Amino acid sequence: MKNVKKAVQKGFTLIELMIVVAIIGILASIALPAYQDYTIRTQVTEGLNLAAEVKTAVGDFWSARGGMPLNNQSAGVSLPTSITGNYVTQVAVTNGAILITYGNRVNANISTQTLGLTPYVNNAGGIVWVCGTAPAPDANDAVLTDNTAATTGNLTAKYTPSECRP
Repeated sequence: MKNVKKAVQKGFTLIELMIVVAIIGILASIALPAYQDYTIRTQVTEGLNLAAEVKTAVGDFWSARGGMPLNNQSAGVSLPTSITGNYVTQVAVTNGAILITYGNRVNANISTQTLGLTPYVNNAGGIVWVCGTAPAPDANDAVLTDNTAATTGNLTAKYTPSECRP
């Protein structure tokens, strides 16, 4: 009997490699847009963090004077263009409402867009903040003051945090 060696396949065939590359391409095409949306929402969060101090100042002004501050100066905070971050160009107060403007190194999809925070006064005399296009509180629970208008901003809805959506 002859000693016959069987040829053993080593490595992958071209077809197998092409299939793997195609699968990786499909997965990447799904993952990249989702990751981009995630990073934009993270950038939006910076604006909300910067606005936290301004919200406190507006609340203090309301508690002390029974009205809403007209602007940043009357609220006792820095000028709008002084409240900035990596992704925020300004945080402005207008009649108690806060408007966050995105820019600087922010993703181009939201550059120059804004997100609004509207103060509603509740029955206990405190402030309930409504973000973006989130629904206003029931009129029996909280109301706008005389000089404050609801401020939503124009930030694309899919980039706003969940508490800022209807």
